[in-house]
Amino acid sequence: MNLNNQPTIQELAQLFASQKDSLDCHILWVCDAGDVHIDRLADKAGEGEFEQSNPKMRARLKMYRRGQGYVGKKAAADENFMGQVLQTLTREWRSLDNTSRVRVVDSYC
Repeated sequence: MNLNNQPTIQELAQLFASQKDSLDCHILWVCDAGDVHIDRLADKAGEGEFEQSNPKMRARLKMYRRGQGYVGKKAAADENFMGQVLQTLTREWRSLDNTSRVRVVDSYC
């Protein structure tokens, strides 16, 4: 899913459904090309470490903690939640400047 190509809620839902909420914490992030990723956070790794290991990261949401229901098939089926996430990602992507600093988003539209 790329934010430059008019992404849909269904595309975002597919990303979320591909993950398992009960196994790991996850981070949703956007690279400099506009591609959206959702990745598992390695055991005992912090958000800062994850950010440093992804130098093409431009923006990310706060970590989704394991077992909270923010990723996985149930989260993907929640159209309201998916819509909020997509709107937030789209807004943030449009407002990014040319700095190398990663924008951390901690609230939804």
